[in-house]
Amino acid sequence: MKVAIVHDWIIDIGGAENCLREIYSLFPSANVYTLVSKEESIRKLLIPSNKVTNSFISKFPKAKVKYRNYLMFFPLAVEQFNLSEYDVVISSSHAVAKGVLINSNQLHICYCHTPIRYAWDLYHRYLDEAGLSKGVKGIVAKLILHYIRLWDFTTANRVDYFIANSKYVARRIKRIYGRESVVIYPPVDIDKFEICTQKENFYLTASRMVPYKKIDLIVEAFSKMPDKKLIVIGDGPDFEKIKKKAGKNVELLGYQPFKVLKDYMQRAKAFIFAAEEDFGIVPVEAQACGTPVIAFGKGGATETVIEGKTGVFFREQTMDSLIEAIRDFEKMEDKFDSFEIRKNAEKFSKERFKKEFKEFVENKIEEFFG
Repeated sequence: MKVAIVHDWIIDIGGAENCLREIYSLFPSANVYTLVSKEESIRKLLIPSNKVTNSFISKFPKAKVKYRNYLMFFPLAVEQFNLSEYDVVISSSHAVAKGVLINSNQLHICYCHTPIRYAWDLYHRYLDEAGLSKGVKGIVAKLILHYIRLWDFTTANRVDYFIANSKYVARRIKRIYGRESVVIYPPVDIDKFEICTQKENFYLTASRMVPYKKIDLIVEAFSKMPDKKLIVIGDGPDFEKIKKKAGKNVELLGYQPFKVLKDYMQRAKAFIFAAEEDFGIVPVEAQACGTPVIAFGKGGATETVIEGKTGVFFREQTMDSLIEAIRDFEKMEDKFDSFEIRKNAEKFSKERFKKEFKEFVENKIEEFFG
C-alpha cells in the first residue's frame, strides 16, 4: 500500500505536529504534503525533507510567517495536491488537510484535531479579538470565513473514516459534519517527565499568552489571594498586559527551557489550567509528574483529569469559580496520590497512540481493499 500523509502546515511544533511525527513513524515510506513548512521543523519531526511537498502558498511573500494571511487560498492549495498514485491517504487536520481530492479507489482516514475553530465555534471571538467585527476589513473577513465554512462542510464527504482526538471533538465532528468518529487520544511524551512526590507551596501555570488560554484570569484570581504563590511560565502577545495585573505573590518567568518547566511542574502543589481545549496536553504532562491539576471543567481536560483523584474542576471561566476550586483543592490536597496521578497520565502515552492508530488503519485497509 502506498501511503500519503497530509498535514495543514509544519511551522511550529505543537500537539498536532507531535501526532504527525508518530503517524509518520508508523508509515516511514509515506510522502508528506503540507501547505507550507519550515525545514528546521521538519527535521525535528524526523521526516526527511525530500519526503515533503509544499503547496503554492509556500512561494507567497513571507509565507512561513504570514501564512494565516493567505487563508482564502487554503482550500484551493490543498486541492492541488495530486494524490492519485496512493492507495491510502491519512490527513492530520485542524484546518483544511481533510479537503484533499481523492478518487473512489482510495481510502481516506482523517485524524481530526478539530473542525476549523475560527470558522465555527470561535467565529465571533476570532472576529472580536482580531478587530474584524466591523468595517470593510470585517466584511471581507466574514465573507472569507463564510466561504471556508461552506467548503469545510462539503469536504467532510471526502473522508471515509474520522478519528477524533477527544470525545469533545467527536461531538463537534458529529454536530458540524454529521459524521461519526472513533476517539484515539493524541500522544503525550510521558517518558520525558519523572514523578515527584515532594510538593512545594506554590501553584504553576504554563502557556503561550494568548486570550483563549485565560492566563489573565488565573493571574487576577491569585492576585486576590495574596497568601498563595503562583508561578507563570510562558510568553506571547499578552505578556505585558498580564504582567500589569499580577500581584506581588505572582511571579512571571516568561519563556523557559523545557528543563526549567519540568522542574517547576514536578515541584508545584498543583497545576492551573483555565483554557477550553480540544484535548490539552499540558495537564497530562503535569499529571505525569504526579502533580494534580485544577482545570476548567469543559473540553478535553474533562477526559484527562479525574475529579477528586487527579485534580478538581471549576465550572465557569471566572475568578470566583477558580478561587472556589482552589479552596476546595486545599481542603483535600493531602488525599491526592502522586503515583495514582502518574498512572492516569500513562493512559495517554505515545506507545498507546501508535498501537491504537496502527490497528485502526490496518483494520480499515483490510475492510476497504479486502
